[in-house]
Amino acid sequence: MMTPHSTFFTRRAIYLLGFLACAGLVAFALYLQHKLGEDPCALCIFQRIAVMALGIIFLIAGLHNPRAPGNRIYASLALVAALVGGGIAARHVWLQHLPKDQVPECGPGLSYLMETQPWLQVFQNVLQGSGECAVVGWTFLRLSIPEWTLICFVLFSIMAIFQFGNRRG
Repeated sequence: MMTPHSTFFTRRAIYLLGFLACAGLVAFALYLQHKLGEDPCALCIFQRIAVMALGIIFLIAGLHNPRAPGNRIYASLALVAALVGGGIAARHVWLQHLPKDQVPECGPGLSYLMETQPWLQVFQNVLQGSGECAVVGWTFLRLSIPEWTLICFVLFSIMAIFQFGNRRG
């Protein structure tokens, strides 16, 4: 007999909940950018891409609703996306907590880098960070946007790990 709790914790429901959370994060990022004027730095944009990739994985997994072998593949992909995004967010948090005299100088924008350099070089340059990435803008409960994003990626990682053992189809 299915109880309301067993229905909520099905693989499909959790994947779709993950998708909705990712969509909400992207929507909030766009709100911060377009309504509050918080222009994203290159690391912010990379974090958005990771959230969108994770959301797509969650959506496809939720729609597909695979059995055990396929579920492990989706959970693995989600875990990798969450860990990559978490790594980028952690690097951003680290840059924001550097002493002012150790913050790297501001560099060229992401669009310029994409036009003039190979993709891997762009990725390396962005991860090195720049002065604009160290600026703390909007905060909530004394945590910056990258700190909140890191928390979300940790929760998404836990969600993906939970899905490995989730037998409720």
